[in-house]
Amino acid sequence: MATSLHKQGNSKLHLSGTSALGTSVMGTSMSKPKLGTSMLGTSMLGTSMLEVLIAIFIFSIGLIGIAKLQVVAKKSNYDAVQRMTATSLTNEIIERMRSNPTVLNSYTGGATTTIGRASLGTEPTPRCLPQRVVSGTTVSAEPCTSAQMATHDLWYLEQILDGVTEQVASSSTYAGGLNQPTACISGPAGGISGAYTVAIAWHGKTALSNPTINTCGQGLGLYGANDEFRRVLVVETFIFNQM
Repeated sequence: MATSLHKQGNSKLHLSGTSALGTSVMGTSMSKPKLGTSMLGTSMLGTSMLEVLIAIFIFSIGLIGIAKLQVVAKKSNYDAVQRMTATSLTNEIIERMRSNPTVLNSYTGGATTTIGRASLGTEPTPRCLPQRVVSGTTVSAEPCTSAQMATHDLWYLEQILDGVTEQVASSSTYAGGLNQPTACISGPAGGISGAYTVAIAWHGKTALSNPTINTCGQGLGLYGANDEFRRVLVVETFIFNQM
């Protein structure tokens, strides 16, 4: 590279010449080129937005799963409460039959008695109640025979089945009992000692196959077209007639 120095005056020095590539080099500063930061920033922004969208999508799927699980849990809890109520009522009527064994035929009607949904009407009389005090007033006893006691037991069982004993305070809506209940009590003809069966059917929350263990409530049109919503609890026990 040919280079020549020229001194002008006492203070200035100019460098001029030609490089080996034929380029004239003057007194000019040269700087290192910078990377395209604008393109890099746009790429990073797009990646961040994609990650946020994926996270939101995964979170939404989780929320949907939790919501469905809650619905299933509520249905299962409802069915469990209904089954527990049916179990309690079944044991109740069996104990009443055992405590009144001389008129077992009055509980079964000679073959099978079906109750539920206010089929027995109003409370029978006498009410089979002892002497008691109501609002400070003594009320005379209302004694009854064994057969009358059986009739009242069936009426009382139906009241509990229908939830009449539990009502919402602000309305006449029943809060207890079973959904569309049907109770069936059967036993040997003549009310003799033997195996007695108490079956209680009700309307479940989900459609399943119609149970075949007992026909109580079947074909009434209360539990779906094919009784797919019918739930039934069956208890069989031996009761000794002490006649």
